[in-house]
Amino acid sequence: MSFDRIMRALLPVIVLVGAAAIATTAHADPCEAPLPREGAAFSGPVTYIGDGDSLCVTTAAGQVEVRVADFNAPELREPEEQAAKEALRRLVFGRNATCRAGRRSYDRVVARCTVNGRSVGDLMRAAGVREGGI
Repeated sequence: MSFDRIMRALLPVIVLVGAAAIATTAHADPCEAPLPREGAAFSGPVTYIGDGDSLCVTTAAGQVEVRVADFNAPELREPEEQAAKEALRRLVFGRNATCRAGRRSYDRVVARCTVNGRSVGDLMRAAGVREGGI
């Protein structure tokens, strides 16, 4: 079998793998800045909402992935998860957050963040978002 025939036979597979990689990348979490040390303060605009209690704050070092310390949103695939995510987006996306880093959790920092002087958890509860999750 010639090289050209092999390449023609493999082209659809290559295209599908490439398309899948691009689609996955498009939905990947963009927050990849180094995580601040425990106790460190950081601030910046909220530029990404991962779910009902995860967000990214853009700092000079890049986007820091945060697990909100004072609110436990419903987990993925729970009925209210999408509503919690939308509420978090409405309340904090594009606004400046001031955060204090706590411990690490997986690839993010658990932090207490405030927006306009109010904690993100208090904002979510005041908006009527149900806490849940594990």
